[in-house]
Amino acid sequence: MTVHPFLLRSHRRLRLSACCAILSLALGSCATERHDRMTTGSIPATGSGPSLSKPLDAMTGPELAMAERSMGSAYERNPKERATGLAYANVLRMNGKNAQALAVMQQVVIAYPSDRAVFAAYGKAQAGAGQLEQALATISRAQTPDRPDWRLYSAEGAVLDQLGRTDEARRKYRMALEVEPNEPSVLSNLGMSYVLSGDLRTAETYLRTASQQPMADSRVRQNLALVVGLQGRFAEAEEIASRELSPVQAEANVTYLRDMLAQQNAWAKLAGKDGTSKQAIR
Repeated sequence: MTVHPFLLRSHRRLRLSACCAILSLALGSCATERHDRMTTGSIPATGSGPSLSKPLDAMTGPELAMAERSMGSAYERNPKERATGLAYANVLRMNGKNAQALAVMQQVVIAYPSDRAVFAAYGKAQAGAGQLEQALATISRAQTPDRPDWRLYSAEGAVLDQLGRTDEARRKYRMALEVEPNEPSVLSNLGMSYVLSGDLRTAETYLRTASQQPMADSRVRQNLALVVGLQGRFAEAEEIASRELSPVQAEANVTYLRDMLAQQNAWAKLAGKDGTSKQAIR
């Protein structure tokens, strides 16, 4: 469920990224404000729901707005369709509409009360809306000891990280890795957990391992670029970011990061120690 994107669009976006592109793996033009995304264990738009031309995390602001309209129309036609509800809630979260995403997931979970994936998505929606304790209870309820789901362990870890319960969070990530060894989204979340505690070298180790996995997506590499940049290695960070972004976007992100780190108390801002930041769930 898991990430920590390097697509830094604003001071707020930067704080959110540094605070854990975690509960997950997670958010187009450099001038576009991008909101917090819970991407750990994101549910793809599959089944009979509306199809997408590319992944949500790769969309620009206007493309996300178009996707929201398309999925919203499909949801209105059939609010009880599982895939549509999951996809619509996901794009709402990516557009920063966390309260609306939670309302959608409340309807989906009523229609599918025994679906673990639905409960996991519901928990992420609760966390995105700031209901962290409720999210933890929801995700724990979806887990079954006889058939443990690594995505749920990872989502639990992301919520626990947001609650400041770091040791418990890392235990959950390691439990997820016991079920699904070398899963890049979990390794990314674990790495971002170390970002929160200021241990950037350990964070980089986990993120490099995550980025080398065959199933690693762009959000994992964005997180790696972020952590490399936070250590002042801007040219390397830009090179990593440019594999996913246009050269102009990558350069703009690195320039913004460089400027932020040059400010007084930059790390406190990046780590969300001003009390305004939240983690994102992958």
